[in-house]
Amino acid sequence: MNIDLLVPLFAAAVVSGTPLLYATLGELCTEKTGVLNLGVEGVMLVGCLAAFVTARLTGSPWLTFAAAGLAGGLFASLHGVVCLLSQGTQVVSGLALTLLGTGLANYLGTGPVGQAAPGFAPLPIPGLAGIPVLGPILFAHDPLVYLSYLLPPLFWLFFTKTRPGLHLRAAGEFPGAATAAGLNAVACRWVGVVAGGFFMGLGGAYLSLAYTHLWTNNLTAGRGWIAIALVIFAFWRPGRAAFGAYLFGGIMALQLRLQAAGTTLPSSLLLMLPYVLTVAVLVFSAGRRRTAPAPAALGVNIEPAA
Repeated sequence: MNIDLLVPLFAAAVVSGTPLLYATLGELCTEKTGVLNLGVEGVMLVGCLAAFVTARLTGSPWLTFAAAGLAGGLFASLHGVVCLLSQGTQVVSGLALTLLGTGLANYLGTGPVGQAAPGFAPLPIPGLAGIPVLGPILFAHDPLVYLSYLLPPLFWLFFTKTRPGLHLRAAGEFPGAATAAGLNAVACRWVGVVAGGFFMGLGGAYLSLAYTHLWTNNLTAGRGWIAIALVIFAFWRPGRAAFGAYLFGGIMALQLRLQAAGTTLPSSLLLMLPYVLTVAVLVFSAGRRRTAPAPAALGVNIEPAA
C-alpha cells in the first residue's frame, strides 16, 4: 500500500485514539485501587458537555480542559458515595452512572446542539513535524495529543515507583493487609475514583475541544465502553493501554475513510467495526487473564474505617 495513504491514516489513528487513552487511563487508575466503574461513558459525556459550556463562556481552552476534568471527578464521586460510603454494588452503580450521565448531558445539551466552541488547534512541533513519516503521524497534532504521550510512562512510574502509587495499589490488591499496615484503604479508593473520573472527563473534553469543536448529543458514541474493554486488554498496564487506544483509534479512522471513499460495504457494517474488535479483544484477554490477573480485590467493597 502507498505510504502516502498510510501516513494520514496513522495520524488520524493517533487523534481518534487520544480520547480513548485519557478515558482508559482514568478507568485503569480507578481499578488499580479495587473499584470497578462501569460509568465511564456517562463521566465522559459530563466532561464533554462541561468543556463545551466552559469554552463558550470563557474562551480559554486550558481552563476549559481543567474544568472538564473537575466535572468528571465530581460526577465520578457519586460512584464513590454509593460504593465506598453506602457499600452499594459497584456494577449496578456504574451502570446507573452511565445512564444518569448520558441522560443529564443530553438533556442539558439540547439547546446548543450543533453549535461550535473554541478549543485546541493543531500545533506542529518545529523540527519534529518535518521528520519523514513519523513527523506527520506523531508531531503535527494539538497540545492535548502531546500531553497524552506523557501520561502512560508517568502512570507507570507512579504506580510502580512511588509510595503513594504503591499505597493505591495495596488498596486494590490487599485492602485488609493495607489497613493492618496503617493505611486508610477507603481513602485510597476515594483517590482512585475521583482521579480516575478526572481523566475520564479529560477524555470527554477532547471530543468537544479538539476532535469536533462542537457539541452534539451522544458525542462519545460508546467510547466509554471501549475504554473499559481496553483496561482488560491492557492487563492494567499503561503502556499496553496506549497501544490499545491507538489500535482502536485506527479502526475508527479506517471506518470513516472507507465511508468517505464510497465503499460498497453497508455503513451499518462499518459502524460495527470498533465494537466487533471490542468483543474480539475481550475474548483474547479472557484467555490470558491467568498470566496478568486483575487487582485481587477489584469489585469487592471494604468497610470504611470506624
